[in-house]
Amino acid sequence: MKVICTSPSFAKYDATPIATLQQHGFELIMLPADAPLSALEPHLANTVAMIVAFTDINQELLALAPQLKIVCKHGVGVDNINLEATRARGIYVTNVPDANKHAVADFAFALILNSARQITQATIETRAGSWPRIFATDVYGKTLGIIGLGNIGKQVALRATGFNMRVIAFDFYPDEQFAAEHGIEFVTLDQLTATSDFITLHMPLTDKTHNLFDAARLKRMKKNAFLINASRGGVVNEQDLYQALLDNVIAGAAADVFVQEPLSEHPLFTLGNFIPTAHIAGYTDGAISAIGERCVSQIVQCIQQGERPINVMNGLE
Repeated sequence: MKVICTSPSFAKYDATPIATLQQHGFELIMLPADAPLSALEPHLANTVAMIVAFTDINQELLALAPQLKIVCKHGVGVDNINLEATRARGIYVTNVPDANKHAVADFAFALILNSARQITQATIETRAGSWPRIFATDVYGKTLGIIGLGNIGKQVALRATGFNMRVIAFDFYPDEQFAAEHGIEFVTLDQLTATSDFITLHMPLTDKTHNLFDAARLKRMKKNAFLINASRGGVVNEQDLYQALLDNVIAGAAADVFVQEPLSEHPLFTLGNFIPTAHIAGYTDGAISAIGERCVSQIVQCIQQGERPINVMNGLE
């Protein structure tokens, strides 16, 4: 029984997930994150499970994997997996929605602080010998707008309390109890856009959220506001964001995610008021180890115990 893994961070810090697979009789096939279908094909006929980062799980791949029972996303977002096709084949699709929530929340708040205080720009200029006097923006006491008050968004909100921030939120499925307990006000998307000093995005990429922040919405933001995206690249229209930053429609932005990944160049990279990082928000030793263990437990649960795994994302009963 083969398990194909295309996540480069699987078991990076702790070999326990690999040992668990071997103890249960699975053969682990490790392939690069960008492995083409031709590299996967020799193994797919005998593959019962896959652990993937960004591998495109489409109908062409599924047709070559007659024994496949479960696809585990080594993370949260499943937009690279054809949910309808896997459901039609009776293949479970799972993710790990909360194992890296603290890591991503820490990183999102770091981007807020970096954007406000222009730490990256100060570092670049200081190393170049200019000893800059950068007059930046306060975070303490400002209004934070969180779009997507789920596992990660909630953790960002809790961190904001230490900075005495007013926290407002928008979510398609609002958790009113959590908001009430922590003094968070749910508002409309337009209200949040217009009143927030910092906006941080924590929603999956869906038809509803695709290009959620386009030119029109960016123009509704305060001129001195900052946009932080640690969710999915397609939630923000990158060309519109580039133009908005170039024209000083908003003060700045930071993104850990892009429509196309990996990237070696992008127009946004040329702007001093934009901070790019390489989709690393969830990359900490603790988060990566927990995600790997959770993926393996779901494979064992499905294949060897014959049970429905937890966190099924494609509606398969």
